Amino acid sequence: MQRIGIIICDRYNTCNGGKCFRAVRERDGAFKKYVDEEVEVIGYSTCGGCPGGNIEYVASGMKNYGVDVIHFATGMLAGYPPCPNIDVFKNHIEKNIGVKVEIGTHPMPTNYLLNHKNIQDIPSNYKHYWDNLADPDEAKKYDSSRADYNEELKMELEKQKS
Repeated sequence: MQRIGIIICDRYNTCNGGKCFRAVRERDGAFKKYVDEEVEVIGYSTCGGCPGGNIEYVASGMKNYGVDVIHFATGMLAGYPPCPNIDVFKNHIEKNIGVKVEIGTHPMPTNYLLNHKNIQDIPSNYKHYWDNLADPDEAKKYDSSRADYNEELKMELEKQKS
């Protein structure tokens, strides 16, 4: 079993986590690697806002609850601009707290793929993180700007209940 924590960017502090938790449930995006494993989400919190005032506290708390790996939410890359501290936070947590960090949760939604491509604002040192989440086949499924998104999600959830 993998016990994971999710840290989101504070600019999304009211996010309900729907896409992240959907990706965990369906083993999409960064959670593909757990396709044959049971996963328990043991924590979900924000970084605390720039420059990450909550990173150390949250990661230490997740470690105390037995986290195996912390995922930085896709929103840390998808936001405008992408979080400039991802590598700093990742190195701090891995070296000083002793917990592995993965970048990303759900696949990058189509609208973000297109917008970032158009404005070319993904830092070159983040390209490998971005590429791991940029699956065009999964992107549409997570694009909540689509007119049919809510209806499609509703039908999918009803199907799971049956």
